[in-house]
Amino acid sequence: MADAHTPVPFTVLIVEDESLVRMLAVDMLEDAGFQVIEAPTGDAAWAILQNRDDIDVLFTDIEMPGSLNGFGLANRVAEYWPHIRLVITSGRCRLTDEDVPDHGKFVPKPYFAAQVLTAFEQASPG
Repeated sequence: MADAHTPVPFTVLIVEDESLVRMLAVDMLEDAGFQVIEAPTGDAAWAILQNRDDIDVLFTDIEMPGSLNGFGLANRVAEYWPHIRLVITSGRCRLTDEDVPDHGKFVPKPYFAAQVLTAFEQASPG
């Protein structure tokens, strides 16, 4: 069955500290045709970003343990890799798209696949 959101084959870095939420999101994105890399914290994601050049989308939760939350991570990514599309999510914080760096998008939790895929399509790379 064809999906209205047929993705370009993006590589997505998903950053989520809740392992069950991360696992569900990874499955959802892989089912939609994306290559997915996972990180449990902003610090772990930062290390991945410094060692890879194939990340197209950062999909990050805001509130995470460690020295770098998702919003701080998104700001750094916008500065160092402006070509990476930014999509931020949270179940506690409410943002507007204008609050997301670099013309990114905000998707509130709980989210559906269609919401996330639309945000990926609408987030502007650099």
